[in-house]
Amino acid sequence: MIEKGLAPDFSPEVEQQLADIGEPARENDTAIRDLRNLLWCSIDNDDSRDLDQLTVAEDLGGGNVRAMVAVADVDALVKKGTPIDQHAQQNTTSVYTASKIFPMLPEKLSTDLTSLNEDEERIALIVDMTVSSDGSVTKSDVYRGLVHNKAKLAYNSVGEWLDGNGEMPEKVRNVKGLADNLKIQDRIADRMRELRHEHGALDLETIEARPVVNEQGQVIDLRQEKRNNARMLIEDFMIAANGATARFLEARKLPSLRRVVRSPERWDRIEQIAKDLGETLPPDPDPVALAEFLVRRKKADPMRFPDLSLSIVKAMGAGEYVVEMPGDTPIGHFGLAVRDYSHSTAPNRRFPDLITHRLVKAALHNAKPPYTRDELASLADHCTKQEDAANKVERQVRKSAAACLLRDRIGERFDGIVTGAGPKGTWARIFHPPVEGKIVHGFDGLDIGQRVRVKLIDVNVEAGFIDFVRTH
Repeated sequence: MIEKGLAPDFSPEVEQQLADIGEPARENDTAIRDLRNLLWCSIDNDDSRDLDQLTVAEDLGGGNVRAMVAVADVDALVKKGTPIDQHAQQNTTSVYTASKIFPMLPEKLSTDLTSLNEDEERIALIVDMTVSSDGSVTKSDVYRGLVHNKAKLAYNSVGEWLDGNGEMPEKVRNVKGLADNLKIQDRIADRMRELRHEHGALDLETIEARPVVNEQGQVIDLRQEKRNNARMLIEDFMIAANGATARFLEARKLPSLRRVVRSPERWDRIEQIAKDLGETLPPDPDPVALAEFLVRRKKADPMRFPDLSLSIVKAMGAGEYVVEMPGDTPIGHFGLAVRDYSHSTAPNRRFPDLITHRLVKAALHNAKPPYTRDELASLADHCTKQEDAANKVERQVRKSAAACLLRDRIGERFDGIVTGAGPKGTWARIFHPPVEGKIVHGFDGLDIGQRVRVKLIDVNVEAGFIDFVRTH
């Protein structure tokens, strides 16, 4: 982390400020609406403790649904320019590794005082949306509210139940009306997703393998997180909330920090990948054509679809943060097929979200923006760089964990797919276990998305190196 410009530890100044914070934010602001009676719940990973958002829905009749997202009001306790804020601004994100989590905010805040914990009352930023039967958000507002999390739920158990493959989770059963509410949320999330797909949102399914570490600190497995209805429900609610927040700032003539993914850097490579599979894509970037191609491939070859997804992701290029001023033509997010997109739903673990909340609060109070355009432009650039640094740290630890897992298998042969090809080298990910390594010999002529057979010749756990040679 230090090598990448990230601070692994909190300073004495942070600890000193933290010692003075003894309870969640309490404010006697009449503009804060009391929403504690609603059936708010959180859905997150089984082991998540930093709960950033709650969701709830209400059937308005006539095909319309009120979809609401409550987001932790971190700014209520962490003020701009304080030591805790300065640490968050340096790292800009929490860093999640197999062996240790490096939170952006001290855990006393992120997992307690600013977390929307079960059976706790918290002040939150509310994104209140009306969604029509076709999945479009017809009306939205952002304001502050007091909320109460009725149930802390987990993706896997809720997903299995919603998919019809598991029993209703006990926590859902114990809260009257929550089961019906979740079904309304699931239904409207499906509609929002379908509409985005019609506009060219990409249904990608990359493999995210999380190292499983036992109590002795040994890596014993790599486990894939499966997508399910609960994960997609939260994704769709958050995409909608992020769009509504961006439009809220635009309507109030305030600048915003947008998350954008530009048109693919290597559309020619995406065209070639399609051609190799017997399909044709237009010569210019076309999200709808690409989305339809991906739907067809997922149906034709679901087994290899994650590998195709990874090839497309690599060819598309990375996301970035940019400042958009009122009246600017939005760059948009190519992969999500949305025009307006901020990051605003995870302020416990992402600094851009905290910046957005401060801008929203300025709008709510008709106050001057807390950041100038130049400050925002500098922060956008910094957040993009630090997110990339954090990704590299996480990837490095994942590689070390993978090297641990493979160190007794040198000489074995594996089937894989090329995931990177350029001046810095050629990489492939083998299928079982899903591990990426460098092809150090026999890589001539290989490009992203090609199938390849490799032999493992060396690993270096400390550096996270896994070396393959091409074989037959």
